[in-house]
Parts: sequence; structure tokens; C-alpha cells
Amino acid sequence: MKQLTTLICIGIAFFVNQKVMAQHRVITLSSALSETVYALGKGGSIVAVDVTSEFPSAIKQKPRASRDRTFSLEGLLSFKPDMVLTAPKELSYAVETKLKRLGVKVVTIDQEYSAKGAERFIKDVATAVDAKEAGNTLVARLQQDMNQALASVKKAGGKKPRVLFIYARGVGLMSVAGKGSHIDAIINLAGGSNAVQEFSDFKPYTTEALIRANPDVLLLFDFGVSSIGGKQAVLNMPGVALTNAGKNKQVISMDGPLLINFSTRLPQAIKELSAQLSILK
Repeated sequence: MKQLTTLICIGIAFFVNQKVMAQHRVITLSSALSETVYALGKGGSIVAVDVTSEFPSAIKQKPRASRDRTFSLEGLLSFKPDMVLTAPKELSYAVETKLKRLGVKVVTIDQEYSAKGAERFIKDVATAVDAKEAGNTLVARLQQDMNQALASVKKAGGKKPRVLFIYARGVGLMSVAGKGSHIDAIINLAGGSNAVQEFSDFKPYTTEALIRANPDVLLLFDFGVSSIGGKQAVLNMPGVALTNAGKNKQVISMDGPLLINFSTRLPQAIKELSAQLSILK
């Protein structure tokens, strides 16, 4: 009887251990989340990502949870996740509620677009995926790299170039970034000044707004420049020739996920954008 009890206990312990080990199927629904989970050494736990997740290269090999930015319950469940890590408002209320009812843990992690915000983001993600020690190490490295990046920006000094960010998905699908956005924050951290201060977040692009802003440089994601037809096509857009950016042919193209990461690669984004802005000073 004693031997039978021992075997039952061993069996239960094995089952529990196997269940704990199995709870490592994570879906990440933003590029920053995917990059951070990977940087924490938990890339193997990721079973699917969203369409914006492209770094590191191993992330590109992961299945996509959706072909666009909308996520269905059936689509998410097809990956048999234990956890869904998401940015705010990525999941509909109905989908999130049903996931939780079915036993899938949904963790929503917000971002604050600052150096301290990046630290908190990494710690929050580390807590969610049970990697607090790795998170502390990553934050310490981030702090060191941020100090170096901000010191280089300060050393560059000079007048702050006025930067207009244009989000483009083709000539007819463009918007500009106002104050309070992630783009506004990275421009300021890199030693520039956002040319648009009249509104917050993003608004549709217009030729009149472009001329009124009169930026020293136009900033776009690399895929945005490609969607318009290249840098020369950007310079040929109506009204651009009337701005300082157009007159001096100043168009900066940068990797989108890097520019708006605000997590592990924030120092790199600051250095790369600052280096290009320094040419104008």
C-alpha cells in the first residue's frame, strides 16, 4: 500500500511538472514585446507573433497570429497558447474575455515613451514570462547604453533640427506625427525637435500642413519611403520643395521597429537618428 501511495505521488508530481514545463507557449502582439521576450532568452516560448514583429531575424520565422492587426479567437487558439502578451487595444474585449474564460492568460503591457518607460517595460515583460533575473540584467545594460547614447547627443549640441515624421503606406495613405507620440519622443531624445506641435498623436498628411511646419528634415520608415517610390519621389511630393527639407534634400529613412521600439534597442535608435540629424547641425 505504501509503495502504491509513493507511485501515485510520483505520478502526480510528474504530471504537475510536465504541466508547468508545458506552460511556455506565448503569443506576442507587438514588435517591442516580441523583441523583449527574445532578449530575455525566452524566444523559444514564442509560438506566434503579430505582423509588425521582425527583429531579431529568428522572429521572422515565427508564424503570424494574423495577416493584419486584427486577431480572431479561433486564430489565436489555433496556436494553443498558455499566454498572450499584448499592447493595449490590440485585442477586442470579446476576444480577450473568451481567451481568459478558456484558461489562456492575457497580459496587457503598456509603454511609456521615455528611458524610464523602457526600463519599466522590460521589467513588466520579464515578470510576465518569469524571467526577472534576466530582466534585471537587461535593464542594467540598457541604463549603461542609454547613458552613452544621451551623452553622445549632448556632445553633438547645436541647434535642434525641425523634424517632420510622415507615416506612409503609399502616396494616398500618409499621416504626420504630433506631440506626445512615440515618434515625438524619439525625435527629442535624438536631439531634434518635432516640427508639429499643434496636435497630439497622428493626423492625415496635407500639403498645407507640410508647408506650414517647414521642417528641416523629413523622417520616414524605410518601408514608407519605398511605398512612395524612393527618396527622390518623397522630395517630388507637392509642397516639399518649398520647405527647408526640400531645398536641402534632407530625407531620413529608418527601420520602423527600431525607431519605435522603446525597449531593449532604444539606445541604438537614439544613436542612429542622432547621427543623421547631426549632419544638419
